[in-house]
Amino acid sequence: MKIAKIEDNDKTNFMELLLLADEDIKMIEKYLYRGDLFALYDDGLKSVCVVTQESNDSCELKNIATYEHWHGNGYGSKLLAYIFSYYRGRYATMSVGTGDVPWILRFYQKNGFRISHRLPNFFTDNYDHPMYEDGVQLVDMVYLSKSL
Repeated sequence: MKIAKIEDNDKTNFMELLLLADEDIKMIEKYLYRGDLFALYDDGLKSVCVVTQESNDSCELKNIATYEHWHGNGYGSKLLAYIFSYYRGRYATMSVGTGDVPWILRFYQKNGFRISHRLPNFFTDNYDHPMYEDGVQLVDMVYLSKSL
């Protein structure tokens, strides 16, 4: 297994995978080029994530995606462990925003994040079409944070 930080000129090569976690290419482009993109390989690409600086002491996980065929194999958790180590000492906290979906919230909580707050109507206000996960329409953004 190898995790690599991807340079700016190569970031668009990962759009297909990034779109699994955020289906609006315009939203991805808002954070992709101001953030760090990491890719996890294990006999081929399995997972990616994007992290942005939000203040002098905090960063945000903007996107993390694993090809669906590889869900449940620990790739997302291994990628998170790597970025926690990578950013420890640079930032005090990392946050992540996601939809109110039980399995996704469990994933983040299993990896040390705790729910901090909600942004009401984020998905309905910021996307040009209804967003669904597991058959449920996403409305509020749930924010979680983790001390690094």
